[in-house]
Amino acid sequence: MSSSAPPVYDTIGRAYVAHRQPEPRWAATVAKHVGATPDDLVVNVGAGTGNYEPEHCRVLAVEPSTVMIAQRPAGAAPVVRASASALPLRSGCADVALAILTVHHWDDWPSGLTELCRIAPRRVVLAIDFEVHSHFWLLDDYLPEVAEHARRCHPGHETIAEAIGADLVVPLPVPRDMQDGVLGAYWCRPEAYLDAGVRANASGLALADHAVVSRGIGALRADLESGAWADRHAALLGFDSLDLGYRLVVAGARTVRTADRQTRDLRPNRSVRPKAGSTTPPQRLQRRPPDVT
Repeated sequence: MSSSAPPVYDTIGRAYVAHRQPEPRWAATVAKHVGATPDDLVVNVGAGTGNYEPEHCRVLAVEPSTVMIAQRPAGAAPVVRASASALPLRSGCADVALAILTVHHWDDWPSGLTELCRIAPRRVVLAIDFEVHSHFWLLDDYLPEVAEHARRCHPGHETIAEAIGADLVVPLPVPRDMQDGVLGAYWCRPEAYLDAGVRANASGLALADHAVVSRGIGALRADLESGAWADRHAALLGFDSLDLGYRLVVAGARTVRTADRQTRDLRPNRSVRPKAGSTTPPQRLQRRPPDVT
C-alpha cells in the first residue's frame, strides 16, 4: 500500500467472505509446505480475511485494508495494519513468512519480497504464472483485454521465486468443485461468471474495465443459451482439475515427501502451452541466496 492510495481491497473486498473461502485441498498443500510446528511463528503478509492461515501454530497477520480486517472471523490470528513494503517487525522474528495471492497487488513488491526474506528464513508465496493464467477460456474467448493485462502483470511466479531464493515451485491445479472463488474457480461451471457477486470477488475481473467485462459476459451468456460454449469446451467436462497457473513458491523448505511425484529443474519454455487438465509436477529450483539488505 502507498501513502497516497487506499489498499485495493478497501474498494473491491467489501463482500469478500461470501465467495472466498479456503479450498481444503489447497489449504492442505499450503500447510504441508509451511511445515510449521506448534512453537513456530508464521507471519501472513497481505493476510486479508485469513484464508489459508495455518492452524496449530502461532500466527501474526499483516494486512493494510481495514475492510478486509473487519471480515476476519472471530478467533482469527491477531492482525497488524501495515504495508508489506515496511513490516513493523524485527529481522528474523518469524519462522515462516506467508503471502497468499497478494504480491501482484503490492505497490512496491520488490521491497515487500525483501521484507519477507528479512523477517523469516522460510518463505511460502502463492503466486501466479500469468502466461498460463491468461489462456484460461474465460479470458481467451470472452475477455481478451483482461488476458492481455494478465500477461503484463508483475511479479509472476518466476520473478518471486528468484527474489525470495526459492528452491521449490508446486503447481496448484484448480479442482472442478473449487471452493475458493478465485478467477479460475468456475472453469467447468461457467454459469457462475454471470453472477456479479462472483465477478466482484475475483480481482482480475473486479479491477478490469466494466464495459469490457460487461461485453464479454454478455457474449458468454449468449453462448451458454445457444449451447456454443458447451460445444466448444465439451472436453473440459472430463477433467477433475485444471492447471490455470496458480503456483506455490517455497524458499527454505523443510523436507517434504514427494512420493509418486516427479521433480525437475525449472526450465521455462514459453513456446509450449500447458495442456488443459494436465498434471504439472513440482519444480525444484537451484537455490539462490535471497537478496536482502
